[in-house]
Amino acid sequence: MPADNLRWETLQALKNSPKGQIKYDPYWSERGEDILAGCREALSLSPQSGVVLERLASFPLQRSCFLSCSSRVSSPGLLDDNSASLSTSGSVSDIHARHGAPSAAPSLTAEREQAVGDEAKDEDPEEDDADVHSPASPPAISLLSPKAMETAGRILRFEEEQREKAKMALKRRQEMHERLVAMVASSESEQLKRFEEFMELKQRQEFQSMRDMMDRETKESIGRQEKLKEEQRHRMKILNLRLREAEQQRLREAELQRQRQADGRERLRNLNSIQEEILQLNQLMEPSTQSRTELPPASLSSYCTRGNQLCSQLSEVVRKTAEGEFPSMEDMTVAERALHEMRALIRLMQEEVTKAQDKKKKDEEQEEQRRKQEEVQAQQEAEKKAAESAKEKAKRKGLQNSAEGATMKWYKELQESAARCALAFQQLNTAKDAQKLKLELQKAASIPVSQISSNSGSQLREIFDRIDKLMAGRAVVSGGRSVSISQHPQGLDFVSFKLAEKFVKQGEEEVASHHEAAFPIAVVASGIWELYPQVGDLILAHLHKKCPYAVPHYPPMKDGTTVEDYQRILGYRVDDSGVEGQDSFLKRMSGMIRLYAAIIQLRWPYASKQGAAPHGLNHGWRWLAQMLNMEPLADITATLLFDFLEVCGHALMKQYQSQFWKLILLLKEEYFPRIEAVSSSGQMGSVIRLKQFLQTSVQSRQIHPPKGQLTSTFWGS
Repeated sequence: MPADNLRWETLQALKNSPKGQIKYDPYWSERGEDILAGCREALSLSPQSGVVLERLASFPLQRSCFLSCSSRVSSPGLLDDNSASLSTSGSVSDIHARHGAPSAAPSLTAEREQAVGDEAKDEDPEEDDADVHSPASPPAISLLSPKAMETAGRILRFEEEQREKAKMALKRRQEMHERLVAMVASSESEQLKRFEEFMELKQRQEFQSMRDMMDRETKESIGRQEKLKEEQRHRMKILNLRLREAEQQRLREAELQRQRQADGRERLRNLNSIQEEILQLNQLMEPSTQSRTELPPASLSSYCTRGNQLCSQLSEVVRKTAEGEFPSMEDMTVAERALHEMRALIRLMQEEVTKAQDKKKKDEEQEEQRRKQEEVQAQQEAEKKAAESAKEKAKRKGLQNSAEGATMKWYKELQESAARCALAFQQLNTAKDAQKLKLELQKAASIPVSQISSNSGSQLREIFDRIDKLMAGRAVVSGGRSVSISQHPQGLDFVSFKLAEKFVKQGEEEVASHHEAAFPIAVVASGIWELYPQVGDLILAHLHKKCPYAVPHYPPMKDGTTVEDYQRILGYRVDDSGVEGQDSFLKRMSGMIRLYAAIIQLRWPYASKQGAAPHGLNHGWRWLAQMLNMEPLADITATLLFDFLEVCGHALMKQYQSQFWKLILLLKEEYFPRIEAVSSSGQMGSVIRLKQFLQTSVQSRQIHPPKGQLTSTFWGS
């Protein structure tokens, strides 16, 4: 039937419409898409829509009412589909035949208005959502066939399903929105936590930067304090130097004062002798019976008057000395001039007396002169005999002014050997490539000697092994690098020379300040001496050069030698500031003599050689005997004898026993008075120490071992 065909065409049109082609997808809400996005298109009327409407107008009123109701309930696409399907069922000519054009115009206008309303709904999705949620209007009473009713019911069920789907999509969208809000809140809380961590990290960094700044300020403050301390030490050093210079200046002034006093006393003695001689000459000018008859009274009185004037002039000079003053050079010049004038007066008077004598007394005067000459000759012979007897007596007593010939020969040989050794390694001083090796070898030789102490025997043995290893030609580490004497042909001579020089310097400085340090230094030096005799000879050469009293030898002053050079020969230190003080000089000499006294009585306990020591106690006996055979020197002889006996006296007593005590008695009874005779009041300190030592030793018949002597307990430490 035509009506059934129209229904099927309508359903086909609905199926082909955009809304009819919507496909169900369960993942719309997850992708965030709109369910009706596919049907939101711009509405357009088919060219046959007018024909469809005209054809639909020919059906009964009930059917048109149903269609109008159903078209209002259905979607806008349904009308389009129905119009399209209706356009295919009838011809245009039939429609024009049944109805005129004016009847179709109102329905076309109504269709277009409905299409515009559908477009507005599509453009506003919120209004669509509101329509979906609004309850459906009840369907109108249908007068169609059951088939049409079934189709309309299906359309209503489809629309209901679409509403339910829209509700579900909206619910999913709300849930997704809630999840998104939760995610945003979680993200915000995470960002807040990160911000708090960032702020905490920033605070820690600021705190660390403040700590670093405070540390830098603390270090700078400590640096400033160290700088201030260094400046204070520098100022103290300068102050000490100034005090030392002031003390040296005071000592020099005191020495000059003593020298002036000595010169004043010497001038006073000369003045007294001049006064005595002038008085004697004045007495000769007094007229005697014989001279009164020989000389005219006027001439005799003039001589006497002038003699008395010279005596009174000299008395004025002597009166000044009676007030506690020493005579000045001008006073001595006046006194000497008076003496010369008095002698000239005596000569003139004697000439006049001689001329005035008669020729008859010429023979008597000649006889008198012969008698006087005989007396003078006899006196000269007596003086000559007395001088010879004094020399013989001094020779019998063994006192000399210089060392024995054999000792001086030995002394010169040692100095020549040291000079040859110094000349042998001269190439090390000239070659540029050997300068670094020379410095390293000097360090390797000097540093172990400076480290010698009495801390423990194991440490002392380690130092000895290091020196032995160096001297044996094996490599040793010095300054972080390996060095050996075999690296240069003159390496052995250089190291031997510097090693001996360092040993003597330790005695000059370390032993002089700490007397107990003589024994560990001496035992190492003795062990090296025993293994390498060349080092021992160089030690003696350096010792004799710095301390000639260790020979013993008192160097005489030769012609052409300046005072400063002679003082250097005697062992004094002379620099730009002048000659060192006597106390410093005696301290250095004492240190070197103590080291020498320790060397001659000690041997290295781990030596492999057997036999006598290379420089034993016999050399100490020789030194002591020769010292007692030489004239004593003020201050020096007493100091050196006391230091030598205090260190080596116990060993000499055990070795020589009764012979040693005979020598001590000789020193106490005969030699010590000579020391006292040459010592002044300012030099009695060393004399008193020696005297007390001799008295205690002779009374107790015992000399105690020296302090600091190395015992078996020390070698076991």
